[in-house]
Amino acid sequence: MTDADDLLQRALTDAEASAAVALKVSELPLAEALTVIFHGRRDLGTLQTYVTNGGRPAGSAVGASELLRVPCDLDLADAASRDEAEELYAAQARALRDAIVAADNVLAVWAGPLACATGDDVAVDRSIELHVKLPAHRLMPVALSAPERRLFVAAVCGARTLAQGRPPLGIVCAQQDLAHVYQLSDDPESCLEDFEERAAVHARRTAQWLDHQDASVMRFLELNGDDFHRAG
Repeated sequence: MTDADDLLQRALTDAEASAAVALKVSELPLAEALTVIFHGRRDLGTLQTYVTNGGRPAGSAVGASELLRVPCDLDLADAASRDEAEELYAAQARALRDAIVAADNVLAVWAGPLACATGDDVAVDRSIELHVKLPAHRLMPVALSAPERRLFVAAVCGARTLAQGRPPLGIVCAQQDLAHVYQLSDDPESCLEDFEERAAVHARRTAQWLDHQDASVMRFLELNGDDFHRAG
């Protein structure tokens, strides 16, 4: 952290009612650059964290559609003075920055194994919404994508205040109706093999359920004879 990261010096809006502080995280191997925005509103009693793509300078406008809500928020309530608040802010912002750096480096390592496992050209998806259900919160608006398999690999985190230190992190593999979170330190090749097995089991179960449902519908339609006592 530098003096330029001072909470009040980096305020982007009127501190009387609200303030937004921008923290740039650059030189990332996959995302290249991200900006963390801590936004507080006195009227709503909220202090929330967002991450957006690119290195945004202080004072720049960012649309709501460009912001990923990350539930790892600052907690400065224990500060007895402004100096203590600055120290807590610096430590907590550093914890989130370190989490982003760690997760981005791991995602970059996953790119090669993902390409080998899927036989697909891996793309970097910078969408705020991935349009797949995830079992945990995304840490940053960057994910790996294997388009032919419709498979996404993204960094996820647990919801907690930054006063508790660096948030718990993981890597999620996700398809349309299947997702599983792996430890950040797990071997990518092994994780992808495991997910492929999970996908195969899920596909078999889905096929069995569809067959069962189809049989149930057929039996119901057979009941449309004279002997069928309709309800109501």
